[in-house]
Amino acid sequence: MSDFLDILTHGRRLQGAVKELSIEELEQIQEKLSGIIEKRKEKLAEQEKLEKEKLEKLAAIKKQIEEAGLNMEDLQALNLETNKKAGKKRPVKYKLVDSEGEEHFWTGIGRMPRVYKDALDSGKSLDDYAIN
Repeated sequence: MSDFLDILTHGRRLQGAVKELSIEELEQIQEKLSGIIEKRKEKLAEQEKLEKEKLEKLAAIKKQIEEAGLNMEDLQALNLETNKKAGKKRPVKYKLVDSEGEEHFWTGIGRMPRVYKDALDSGKSLDDYAIN
């Protein structure tokens, strides 16, 4: 705890720290602390209200789900199905078989693989590897 909180929360230390303050100054401090406390209470009440509304909405949705003859597993299965959708794969445009008999495929999009670059540097044409 900080020194400020130690003094503020300990009765005798607080009394010693404020002994030189006038009554008016103490009353100003009391008003400021009261204002801070009220704001905290309002904020806490608002948070509790929002949480209560959220729980009520969840209960209403749960009731609608039950009335529709569904359960939570149905919703989870729906979520799993939507996540499995993948983008359409691009068709392979080029196929190269290297000297070791290994096949290398390329869609023609993105950076050209090294085996294709080496083949083009040796005088071959990209059309030689095109898949019809």
